[in-house]
Parts: sequence; structure tokens; C-alpha cells
Amino acid sequence: MNEPLLFALDASRPFAEAVAGHLGVALAAHEEREFEDGEHKSRPLVSVRGRDVYVIHSLCGDAAQSPNDKLLRLLFFLGALRDAAAERVTAVLPYLAYARKDRRSQPRDPVTTRYVAALFEAVGTDCVVTLDVHNPAAFENAFRCRTEELSAIGLFAGHFAAAAGDAELAVVSPDAGGIKRADRLRTRLAALTGRPVGAAFMEKYRAEGVVSGTALGGDVAGKVALIVDDLVSGGTTLARAARACREAGASRVCAAATHGVFAAAAAGTLAASALDELAITDSVGAPRLDASQLPGRFVCLSVAPLFGAAIRRMHDGGSIVALLG
Repeated sequence: MNEPLLFALDASRPFAEAVAGHLGVALAAHEEREFEDGEHKSRPLVSVRGRDVYVIHSLCGDAAQSPNDKLLRLLFFLGALRDAAAERVTAVLPYLAYARKDRRSQPRDPVTTRYVAALFEAVGTDCVVTLDVHNPAAFENAFRCRTEELSAIGLFAGHFAAAAGDAELAVVSPDAGGIKRADRLRTRLAALTGRPVGAAFMEKYRAEGVVSGTALGGDVAGKVALIVDDLVSGGTTLARAARACREAGASRVCAAATHGVFAAAAAGTLAASALDELAITDSVGAPRLDASQLPGRFVCLSVAPLFGAAIRRMHDGGSIVALLG
């Protein structure tokens, strides 16, 4: 009874099993049932009364379920846990769907992040834990329940600090909006290597889905340029930043993106890019980009230990500040 009770919906089970392994607990039993008309139900098969319950589910669409399918199934399950008298219900979301639609970019636009937050609150969710959202301030402001945002910055910093050796580094933001994220990585790399780390950023404009802007601010000449972003979808943002870094004289160009969403055209775009290495995490489950499509240039780092540590600290009433990257 003193251990956290950990559930995972079927679509996220492999990742959740890795988290459970780091916690030293087994996933609790549950049922997911499909009906002939396309409706479904999910329920716990163990008592949750008075328990501290965590449900792991990544809300990135795949070939079997859309983000909407995954979101609705999760909401129904969270509601069932609340109705079954769980003491505390925490949604653990390695990838949060609709986190990019956090503001009105055109007249009468929806602010979908806020609507998603209201759905979680409506089913009685006490806390939402996620990883490297697009806009942390918008994420925090959208929810009225407790929120915790973990970060893969520390994981990426450790990986690239070891790989860089004695080479000079420069962290590059692919747009002005990512400068704070890039600066966090730059600071962590400087601490790990004991050397100054440079900074640069790309200009970027987006109109009707078309990305433009070629200017690069900052010095990457003779350095390992490390482009960092929260996610990679079509790959065009990373590809254009990589090309600019290469043209500016970078000795090597690498990229780190927490969420490997990878739209259909991403493989071709990234394969033809100037990137020497792309590192992602397993936040959306199994990588959608086969390593053979980027031979010798693709690395997937696991964030399961990070989520395991966060759940343990939350359950024990501790702070997760040291895990924030």
C-alpha cells in the first residue's frame, strides 16, 4: 500500500514497463474492451481506493490510434479511477497532444491546449506530468490542476558532452522562440565540459505552413553546432538550420529533439540534410524513423528512468526540481 499504483493503457505499455522497472513495481492490471460499434471502455482490475495512482500514456498518434483516440481513452480511464475512490490521480504524459496549439495565431483560432486542460480537470485529474512542452508558460497557464514539466535537456547534455570530446560547442536555436530552451542546454553543457559554449539562433517565419528565413545569428565556425528543439515532425526546421550552420563553417552539425513525431516526409528530408547526428527520446514510443534511414546518424535515448525518478519523488512527497534539466 506504500508503493505508487502504476497503470498504462495498452498503446503505451512498452514504455510504461520500462518506467515500472526503474520504480521496482509491476504495472497494475486493467481491462480495455472494444465494442462492435467502435465504442470502448477501460477499467482497473484492482482496487484503487485510497491509493496514489499514476497512469502512463503518450498522446502521439500512430497507425492504430489517433491522438484523439488516445486522449479520449485516457480521459475515460482517469474518470473511472476517480469514481473508484483513488486518493490521487496523476496523468503521466511523455507526449502531450495539442501542446503546440496554445495561442491564437489567426482570428477566431481555437486555443486547443486550454480545452484539453479543461477535459483533464473535468474527469478529476489531480496532476499532469509531461515532458518538454512547446511553450512551458502556456502549458502552466492552461491548467488549473497541478502540472509538472520534465525535461530531456540533461539527457541530451550528457550525451553530447561525452560525444564532443575536446571540440568547441555552440548550441543553436532553430527559431527565436526556442532561445530559452537552447540556453538551458548551453548552460548544462558548459557545466559538464568545464568550457564556454557558444550560442546562435536562426530566423524563422511560418506562413500557411511554409517555413522561411535563412539568417543565422551567432558564431558556429569551426565548432560542433548542436541544434535543439522540442520536437521534429516534417524535419524542415532542423534541415534548414543544419544547412545554415554548415554554410557558416560548423565542423559538425548535430540536432536534439525530445519528441520524434516524424511525419511521412521526414525521413527523406532528414536523410538529405546536413545533419551528422539526430538524437531524440522514446517519448512517443518506438521511433517512427527507422535507424536504417539515417545510417550512423540516429540515436534514441530513453526517458523512462527520468519518469521513474519523477514518479518516485512525487509519491514520496519530494521535489522534482533536480530533474528539470
